[in-house]
Amino acid sequence: MRPVTQSPVPADEAVPSTALTPTQAFDALYAFCAPALVRQTYLLTGRRELAREAVERAFQLAWQNWPQVARDRDPAGWVRAVAHECALSPWHRFRLRYRQPEAPPAGAADRALLETLLQLPPSYRRTLLLYDGVGLDLPETAAETEASTPAAARRLTHARQAVADQLPELADPAALNRRMAELASAETLRSAQPPAVRTCAERQTRFWTRSALAFTATIIAATTLTLRTAPTHYEAPIGPAQAISGVPAEVGLGPLSAGERALQAKLRKAAENGPERLAPVAR
Repeated sequence: MRPVTQSPVPADEAVPSTALTPTQAFDALYAFCAPALVRQTYLLTGRRELAREAVERAFQLAWQNWPQVARDRDPAGWVRAVAHECALSPWHRFRLRYRQPEAPPAGAADRALLETLLQLPPSYRRTLLLYDGVGLDLPETAAETEASTPAAARRLTHARQAVADQLPELADPAALNRRMAELASAETLRSAQPPAVRTCAERQTRFWTRSALAFTATIIAATTLTLRTAPTHYEAPIGPAQAISGVPAEVGLGPLSAGERALQAKLRKAAENGPERLAPVAR
């Protein structure tokens, strides 16, 4: 058994699952894995608070998805993978609390080892920790880091060589494993109690559920308002008014000529007597 962490106990070798409630099973998994997982995550990030936060976040997600996690063949591996992903997220660089460097370990040898590990690319660092620290075999390491087995082997070889170049006394994998265990154990790393983690997970679940309901209600209200106020037929838009050229200006009538006055008098006289009408003839 590797000194950095403890190997997960299969469910059939531990207390039978029928004898534990979900809360008891979760608390047992947390008590068994959380302390060692915080130390592992510290080796990945070099930050004590970030390691604790990542592990608690992983267990919160585990409690929110407990039916799935409880049926997983390796619940400890499920939580470990999520914790490592959370710890290595690139978004932490934008958080103010993690922009400043953290106090290094007290011992010179520990500082040198941690600096060497943090100089490795995150994927190389994680592969080295899983294989030489946790004790996974190469296919399991490749699966957990989402890489092919040859790619994981290359990362492991390059990571070991980089550490050996900086610290020749750690060229032996057994010596490297021992020193990583000593470095992780030398730090005082805390983790919250299981009830606090479960309570936080349940609070987050309620928050997101209510947010989803509120968002759905808003969409329904907006859709209803649109249907009630939208026009029922197409109305062609009225174009803006434009000036038309080439039309003569309207002018008033001038004085009538003699012929026009004679015609006007004739028309008035015909209107007084009435027009000629055709009378029907009976047959």
